Amino acid sequence: METKQPQTPPAEARENIMGTMDINPLLVKLSVPMMISMLVQALYNVVDSVFVSHVSESALTAVSLAFSLQNVMIAVGVGTGVGVNAMLSKSLGEKNQRRANATAENGIFLSLCSFVVFLVIGLTCMKPYFYAQTGDEAIARQGIQYLSVCCIFSLGLFTQTMGEKLLAATGRTYLSMISQLTGAVVNIILDPIFIFGYCGEALSGTTGAAVATVIGQFCGAGMTLFFNLNKNPDIQIGFKGFRPSAKAIGRIYAVGLPSIAMQCVGSVMTFGMNLILMTFSATAVAVFGVYFKLQSFVFMPVFGLNNGMVPIIGYNYGARRPDRVKKTIKLAVCYAEGIMLIGFCIFQFFPDKVLGIFAASDAMLAIGIPALRIICPHFLLAGIGIVMGSVFQALGNGVFSLIVSMCRQLVVLLPAAWLLARTGSVNNVWWAFLIAEVVSLLLSLAFFARINKTVIAPLYGPEEP
Repeated sequence: METKQPQTPPAEARENIMGTMDINPLLVKLSVPMMISMLVQALYNVVDSVFVSHVSESALTAVSLAFSLQNVMIAVGVGTGVGVNAMLSKSLGEKNQRRANATAENGIFLSLCSFVVFLVIGLTCMKPYFYAQTGDEAIARQGIQYLSVCCIFSLGLFTQTMGEKLLAATGRTYLSMISQLTGAVVNIILDPIFIFGYCGEALSGTTGAAVATVIGQFCGAGMTLFFNLNKNPDIQIGFKGFRPSAKAIGRIYAVGLPSIAMQCVGSVMTFGMNLILMTFSATAVAVFGVYFKLQSFVFMPVFGLNNGMVPIIGYNYGARRPDRVKKTIKLAVCYAEGIMLIGFCIFQFFPDKVLGIFAASDAMLAIGIPALRIICPHFLLAGIGIVMGSVFQALGNGVFSLIVSMCRQLVVLLPAAWLLARTGSVNNVWWAFLIAEVVSLLLSLAFFARINKTVIAPLYGPEEP
């Protein structure tokens, strides 16, 4: 009986922010903290690679080979969190506190299940995974050391990711930002201390990089637990008598599985592009790797913008307020395009400067400068597509996002790159990015037209009992 008393005020409190606050300041309020944390995350990714590269080239190669499986692990955590975020914010918009609490509790349960899966993988699959990619004993050994630690101690990663999504779903993105900043800053500080052997040889090199990573993740996880238990009254988490709900899990993964699949598709695309570019030179592969590090500074703020947008759309969708849903989408597209325009200008006019961050050789500059200039026009199209993908997820149609992502990266990008490679010029290969983005944009607009007709437009009708 006592639980009923505190459940009404949270819904009313959220109403004042998500339901009535003007969309523009609301979107800025929720998105800017997430954009900052995403930029810090992008910075961490670059700094981590720089430190490892100073150990040896084989160490850097080992960490690079670990990326595919590591990305799958992140995809599972983030994708599950996306599903929880969308369903939780929708439940709050519908004033359905019981469903909101059930969504949060089942989301935490799923994050623990994900940890168990990757714990088993870390204990059993590391040697086959690396020796399938390389016969170099030194590279394989360092890769096994690195990825084993990341998988076996992945509880911090999954707890932190879920906790951040719970905070974002209730509009507390500034607390999510603090949690992510804590983890990233701890990671960046510990990287050189462990990697360069200041804590002993056993914790140096790639093992040290992994230890620094998991410590940072556990610190971030601790912050999210504290904030959700003490600063997030919109959800009441209690596991006394808890039983997993097939219904709640189904709702979560209806949105989350396409997100997981989309990130896994990215791993397949990267692997395929590396094979294509290796036919030209290892330098071409290096340029592609550097591009991925650099483009994260452009794309990460847009992902942060999406993290702020999704709960607004989900809440107002649940509250049957289509005008606020549409205005949120329009503003998000405008902000995303502004970010992409800045990225386009930097890559187009200063490619030598950004490549210089990685101490690029003359050979890398010769390939990299035209590569960045050819690739960057697709940023201007990608901004719309990225926002649309999150809109589909927020409105419970995550499968549309998956279709667009698969078409872009597997159906169009890789075949186009392979065909353009037949011309014998590596510069031609980069045009595949623009070709794939045009197709992706057309698909996204077609799907949005359908969503607008079948999901958003009916909200203008009489409210269902």
